[in-house]
Amino acid sequence: MKLDSIHTKILAELQSNARISNTQIAAAVGISSPAVAERIKKMEDSAVILGYHAKLSPRKLGHGMRALITIRAFMGRLQPFLHKINTYKEVVNCYRITGNENIVMEVVFTDQQHLEKFIDELITYGETKTQIILSDIVSGQPLKHAQF
Repeated sequence: MKLDSIHTKILAELQSNARISNTQIAAAVGISSPAVAERIKKMEDSAVILGYHAKLSPRKLGHGMRALITIRAFMGRLQPFLHKINTYKEVVNCYRITGNENIVMEVVFTDQQHLEKFIDELITYGETKTQIILSDIVSGQPLKHAQF
């Protein structure tokens, strides 16, 4: 699907507020509400829009500690880890990466003991490195549409 400037404006509106009405989007981008609905439907059908999500506060949900953990998988342990990762409720985001490590994860914990127990499980898959997140500098930035 080829995206034009109207699509880009609609996406920007949805990223700033996923609960915005089609009427409000229409007013912001300068087309009719039915045209907005049609464009959104096409972007959903073509998987440009993958879903709509609520952004939650880990701290308010009892997860006062966040960390970034990288794993350098032991020989033969990457695939078992990739099958196991979805069972960890602590994992917020997980990416397979290039470089010395294979995996980087953003994880949430209730406290230091929770983190320690989690790392004890991970070390069966590989060497870990952990960085505690102190604060957010940029969080949830909208994906900018670029023309290539």
